Amino acid sequence: MRVAILAHERFPERAKTALGVLRYADHDVVAVLDRTTHGRHVSDFVPDVQDAPIVAGMAELEPDAVDALLLGIAPIGGGFDETWRTDVRTALEYGCDVISGLHYFLAEDEEFARLAAEHDCELRDVRDPPADLTVSDGVAGDVDAEIVLTVGTDCSVGKMTTTMELVRDARAAGYDAAVIPTGQTGIVIEGWGTPVDRVISDFTAGAVESMIMEKGSDYDYLFVEGQGSIVHPAYSAVTCGILHGSMADRLVLCHEADRGSIHGYESFSLPSIPTYVDLYERLAEPVAPSRVVAGALNTAGLEDAAAREAVDDYADTLGAPATDVLRFGTDDLLEVLVR
Repeated sequence: MRVAILAHERFPERAKTALGVLRYADHDVVAVLDRTTHGRHVSDFVPDVQDAPIVAGMAELEPDAVDALLLGIAPIGGGFDETWRTDVRTALEYGCDVISGLHYFLAEDEEFARLAAEHDCELRDVRDPPADLTVSDGVAGDVDAEIVLTVGTDCSVGKMTTTMELVRDARAAGYDAAVIPTGQTGIVIEGWGTPVDRVISDFTAGAVESMIMEKGSDYDYLFVEGQGSIVHPAYSAVTCGILHGSMADRLVLCHEADRGSIHGYESFSLPSIPTYVDLYERLAEPVAPSRVVAGALNTAGLEDAAAREAVDDYADTLGAPATDVLRFGTDDLLEVLVR
C-alpha cells in the first residue's frame, strides 16, 4: 500500500507513529507531510528508516500516487488538530483511505464521513476497540508461549521500538515469536491488535489476555507492547491493566537517557530505576511472578561514546543486561529473554 504520513510540526522527534511505520511497516511511504521541514527528506533527520520526501501538504501529491493517508502523530489526549482538516479532506477527495490512531474518531466527523461515502474511501479509526471485550479470567499465564512485556519509566521512551526490534531479531535467530500490539502504532504496523487505552477500564486486562490466548498456541514467544508508565499521573491505569492481563514471565524496563521528569507533566520527577523495578515486580507479584530481567535505554540524544557509557551505567543500575536496541542491537537482551 502506498501511504502518505501526516506529521505536521512534530517530525521526527514527536512523530512516534510516523517513525514506527517508516521503520517497521510493510508500506511504500510516498511522502511525509510536515509544514515545518518540507522540501527535505526523511533521511536528513533519520537515516536508518525508509526514506521519503517531506512535503507541505497533501495537495503537493498527485491524486493517483497515494492509496492512503496515515495520521502519524497523536498529541496528548489524542485530539484532532483542525489544521490537519485540509489534508484529510484532500486525501478523501483524491479517493484515499485515511488511517487514524486518535481518540477523535474520523468516522464520526460529519464532513469526513460524507466525503468518504462520496469517494468510496475507508475511514479507519484504529483506536476503536472490539465490542465483545470482557474482564480478565486470569489465564494468560496458562498459554504455552513465554510472555515478555516491555514496561517503561515514562511514555515515549521506546517500548514499541524495543518490542519490534526484539521480535524481528528473535525471528532472525530462528525463534517463533510474535508481537501483541496494544497501541495505535503497533496495530498499524502489525495489521491487528487492540488499543488498550481506549478500552473500558474493567476490560483492559481482559483485552490483553484475549490477544494472548488467541496467539499463545501458535508461537513460542509473545512480546507484548507496553504502554505508559506505572507512575504516570494520567496513564498508569493502562500500564497496570497490561501488566496484570499479560501475566508476563519477563519484563524489559525501557528508559530514555537523561530524562528526569514525566513528558508533558514536568512537575512530576521520575523515581530512581531501582524504584521502578520494585514497583513493577511488586505490583505484578499477586497475579504473576514477573521479573525485570533486562533493560532498553533510548540514547538518541547522546553521542556514541556517551551512549555506550550510559548503557553500561544503566545495566549496572539494573543489575541486568541492557542495550540501546537501535544503536547496539538486541543480542544481550535475547540471551536472557529467549531460551
